[in-house]
Amino acid sequence: MRAPAHGLVGPRPLSDISRTVIACKACPRLVRYREMAAREGEARTGEPHWGRPVPGFGDPGAQLLVVGLAPAARGANRTGRIFTGDKSAAFLSAALYRAGFANQPRSEAKEDGLRYQRAYVTAAVRCVPPENKPTPKETLTCRPFLVEEMRALPRLRIVLCLGKLAWDSSFLAAQLAYGVQGRRTVFTHGSQHPLGAGLPTLWGAYHPSPRNTQTGLLSPAMFDRELRAIREQLAPD
Repeated sequence: MRAPAHGLVGPRPLSDISRTVIACKACPRLVRYREMAAREGEARTGEPHWGRPVPGFGDPGAQLLVVGLAPAARGANRTGRIFTGDKSAAFLSAALYRAGFANQPRSEAKEDGLRYQRAYVTAAVRCVPPENKPTPKETLTCRPFLVEEMRALPRLRIVLCLGKLAWDSSFLAAQLAYGVQGRRTVFTHGSQHPLGAGLPTLWGAYHPSPRNTQTGLLSPAMFDRELRAIREQLAPD
């Protein structure tokens, strides 16, 4: 299977990148699963489901890029907007609102009025994967989308990686986006990895999945502390 022909010469507008994401059919396993999940969801709820790859969403002038794992079957694969309509989305949107990166604490549907301020939210993999586990090849195939988004955010200063897969994907994407080299560091909650002078810094955080938040691995207070530290590093605007 070949990676999609994204064209990595020069930054494209985020709107063009989003259209390419939505049209992607590069991974047959993910195509089958996302469409099946949408059909089953529609049959269960009577609600139309997106069932396609999910593009990033946010402020084109973002200084903060938040990178998650992949769309959720009852979240973004249903609503069509990243981190929207499930428990992870509720946790993340509320935290971004408290930190001043969002205009409201809810992310429930594409037309709910949510706007991110100085932040852009995306994922390492753009289709919902079976058991929430993309294969290494699927992750690699999706990586050029993240590379392009990094290049299309000229004010980007911090990449907040939600979980180890997002951390690894962001590090490798940054190498391609900025032409940097270096040894990958180990992911931990609160870890920081500067990419070089004038380049963004990677920050690590546990993913706000129900498994992490309900077991206490990640609490709102922990996430708030990290976002406050990020906000302080970004100030002044």
